[in-house]
Amino acid sequence: QVQLVESGGGLVQAGGSLRLSCSASGSIFSIIGMGWYRQAPGKELELVATVTSGGTTNYADSVKGRFTISRDNAKNTVYLQMNSLKPEDTASYYCTVVYTNTERYWGQGTQVTVSS
Repeated sequence: QVQLVESGGGLVQAGGSLRLSCSASGSIFSIIGMGWYRQAPGKELELVATVTSGGTTNYADSVKGRFTISRDNAKNTVYLQMNSLKPEDTASYYCTVVYTNTERYWGQGTQVTVSS
């Protein structure tokens, strides 16, 4: 059974930093992509950042230059370093993983709250 375990959310003041992590386990298939999405109250789920197994990254325009996604392939873990946080970054952040069998899994979500 595939399991994604997220950690690192919390409350921070505007301008501060947080680091999210997500570890995947339980699949016999290899991971081809990992990423983070977020959903603020009353808004749709939106992509934050993704990274492929080869290291290619993609960011939402709203976080470019502030957030950095990285992954440790040996640990099946993806990280999201978030700097210069803004109140509009407040949301539930969800980790997602795609395996070579094309199946996608989601984490349980971790709350990030940025106070002004």
